[in-house]
Amino acid sequence: MRIIAAAVAGVMLVACGGDRVSGTDTPETVQVSSETIEKITPVETNLDEMAETFVKLSLAIGVHDPAFVDAYHGPKEWADAATSEARPLEDLETDAEALLIEVSRANADAPSIRGAMLEKLVRAAGARLQIAQDHHYLFNEETRLLYDAVAPTYIVSDFHKALSEIDELIPGDAPLHERVDEFRNSLAIEEDKLLTVFNAAIAECRKRTLAHYDLPENERFELEFVTDKSWSGYNWYQGDFESLIQVNTDFPIIIDRAVDLGCHEGYPGHHTWNVMLERDLLKENGWIEYSVYPLFSPLSVTAEGSANYGIELAFPGDEKIAFERDILFPLAGLDPEQAETLDKLNKAKRKLSHSRNHIARAYLDGKVDREEAIRLSMEFGLQSRERAEQSVRFIETYRGYVINYNLGRDLVEAYVGRKTNEETDSWSAFHTLLTTPLAASDIKGDQ
Repeated sequence: MRIIAAAVAGVMLVACGGDRVSGTDTPETVQVSSETIEKITPVETNLDEMAETFVKLSLAIGVHDPAFVDAYHGPKEWADAATSEARPLEDLETDAEALLIEVSRANADAPSIRGAMLEKLVRAAGARLQIAQDHHYLFNEETRLLYDAVAPTYIVSDFHKALSEIDELIPGDAPLHERVDEFRNSLAIEEDKLLTVFNAAIAECRKRTLAHYDLPENERFELEFVTDKSWSGYNWYQGDFESLIQVNTDFPIIIDRAVDLGCHEGYPGHHTWNVMLERDLLKENGWIEYSVYPLFSPLSVTAEGSANYGIELAFPGDEKIAFERDILFPLAGLDPEQAETLDKLNKAKRKLSHSRNHIARAYLDGKVDREEAIRLSMEFGLQSRERAEQSVRFIETYRGYVINYNLGRDLVEAYVGRKTNEETDSWSAFHTLLTTPLAASDIKGDQ
């Protein structure tokens, strides 16, 4: 099924939740104070040249690794050259090593927020090149190199406690994941109502975001419903303040996903973040490295973390479930009386969000096989086997990227909480995060 909505001001990507603030393990960390953030200095010529080299390197990697370049809106001739002059991975790795030395030296001589992020971006590109050549990193080392973050070691009994809470909420004799799946599927949006419900949800997300942020008048998006994907939703940023948002309909779309994806992929999530990067860092500052978004990079911690936290920012407290109950449930032809149970279930499931990291680490490090990873995804993800298989396919495709959804959200929430005071509200603190190139260790280190 493929439904295309009329282009309207908006955008989106993929999401999960998180509930535990955790540390990172990165020796190459630049601590950034609030005063420094407010005094971003003009770019230097040498950083401009290194940034251009990085963009061209990223495009060249993307020829071999199609998932690497998530978005590009720089000079077309650079992309054309990367394709027509494709170079071996070994040569690109040599280039990445040389560029990393150059950027590291420049950043040591004149430390800056821009230089610190560029150094981490180049380091991540080098690590991804090694992965593309079948080099195997252990999960924690891979996420440290690519995302500047390491998920904690989890206590599995904590997940079982959360399951016990849900067992009481959704009683019955069938296995818990089947009961939860049956309940959620009873709140699925019918195919002929999907567009109406999503339009209403996205419009509300956008209205709440524009009450705090001025976005370009021509920011816009297209919405598509697609099938046969390993993800539930995706935002393909097109540049010039436009996004293509795709929602996967392989499985029933549950009513709460409309607001979740509307915020995560659009406002104040991925679309808003990409628009601000293009407007403020690329066009205003002239930082060419922000013409490309390498998916496997430290940028993804902020990208996914802010998109997930953005749901709570836009709909604090009970405002989300109230909007769903009063507006979306009737539009979808669903019983509003079920809204309270759905809200309680989602709050309890939040305590299980980090189980995805636990499963991905065990599977990718070879401690459990694929079948066990699927079983664990059914148990802790409270999913049908089919959904669990999709979850494992995502892990196989995107590997350690899963930490960005939950650990990233925790870091963003903690950052906004620390920065919010009598002079700065949460929306202003969130805006600073979206428009400042901070990696995970910088976000956590700014305490």
